[in-house]
Amino acid sequence: MARLLHYGFVLAALAAPSGARAQEPAAKPNVVIFLADDLGWGDLACYGHPTIRTPNLDAFAKEGVRLTQCYSASAVCSPSRSAILTGRTPHRNGVFTWIQAGSEVHLRTSEVTLPRLLRAAGYATAHVGKWHLNGLFNNPVQPQPNDHGYDYWLGTQNNAAPSHKNPTNFVRNGKAVGPLEGFSAPLVVNEAVTWLRQHRDRSKPFFLTVWTHEPHVPIESDPRFQEPYAGIAEADVRQHHGNVTQLDHAFGQLMTALREERLVDTTFVYFTSDNGPEGDGVTARNRGSTGGLRGRKRSMYEGGIRVPGIARFPGRIPVGRTSDVPVVGSDLFPTVLGLTGVRPPGDRVIDGVDVFAVLAGRAESVNRTQPLYWRLDMAPNNLHMALRQGNWKIVAARDFTKVELYDLAADPRETTDRGAADPARLAAMTAALREHNLAVEKEGPDWWRRLSPNGGTDPAKAKKK
Repeated sequence: MARLLHYGFVLAALAAPSGARAQEPAAKPNVVIFLADDLGWGDLACYGHPTIRTPNLDAFAKEGVRLTQCYSASAVCSPSRSAILTGRTPHRNGVFTWIQAGSEVHLRTSEVTLPRLLRAAGYATAHVGKWHLNGLFNNPVQPQPNDHGYDYWLGTQNNAAPSHKNPTNFVRNGKAVGPLEGFSAPLVVNEAVTWLRQHRDRSKPFFLTVWTHEPHVPIESDPRFQEPYAGIAEADVRQHHGNVTQLDHAFGQLMTALREERLVDTTFVYFTSDNGPEGDGVTARNRGSTGGLRGRKRSMYEGGIRVPGIARFPGRIPVGRTSDVPVVGSDLFPTVLGLTGVRPPGDRVIDGVDVFAVLAGRAESVNRTQPLYWRLDMAPNNLHMALRQGNWKIVAARDFTKVELYDLAADPRETTDRGAADPARLAAMTAALREHNLAVEKEGPDWWRRLSPNGGTDPAKAKKK
């Protein structure tokens, strides 16, 4: 247990008043989006996990707002990431599924991204960690992070390989890094901290995305983060829980660096996950928790798309808040643009909305012009789409041969299909989903029609635009 004393330093730093030191001046706010991989809605202590220790994220939640109905834009990774950067639902922006190495699917340069807009507005921009927005990674045939507005980047196409331990597949600014010693999340955060301290243009505000691989498989956790779970007999459980604690430790390192650089009061930080937990939850190292919600990664049920969401901005977001207003990953695009005073593109549909008033406690609802909508053609149980209106949600097959209706206020675990009991609501929401789905299909590229559910194709067909 002695090895875990580093938490005391991190927690003390996070708990100290943010105004204890003079902050670095900035005309516009800095922005950090920290994205975990396959972290379930119930995987953090502050979301009710009875065993996993996440002291840094718990402390962070007390300094801002914890969202109880935060959603990823998809039930798998690549689409969720594309929505964060574009504000557009994945089938509209083209990244409709997880992207295999070699796939022609990629985030096209015709999409307008947050880093591109912010860099044009005078921001320094950096990305560290998992990328997973192209099939031809570090290949000029398809756009790379720098083509989407990042000045500086370190990343991988998909997973850290061969695992989180001593990864060998990172690329920095177009050049392979080679073998690294250590574990993925701390390595990724160390790169972010190095950029903050040594490489960024300090005359500019900054936009930083930190996308860790933890707790996505193949999981490997530093033994010191497995020590709190020494009493658990099953090694795979110790590995998984330690992996979440490893992620939490890395997050704490980044928050400490922001404080030491006197950036806390000028920086909006948002933490979330790309989708629900992998696997069945009871075998191998796939032990992520949905907090009792139905379904897991790839599912249109809540356990596949409802994820942790925590935001902090001292002086702008009151401390210790909890909000149950539904917020989705695509909302980050207009929210960040609103905070930074950058105008969104007016030539396309933006599915997300600015939710900062909700985060700050000034609003108890969101006025959406586009509905909360999810689609994943590889989803299980022949249920590929979902749409939410108020507290009601339907899940449906792509051909609508199967449709289910749930009242999330009374039944958040989606145990009882209310379709037979409320046929009028079911018919109205089914019609709304049909109409919206057709509009999204009409705008997006037709990759989803031609490719396998896993997104594989001939790399020779890949195009950059």
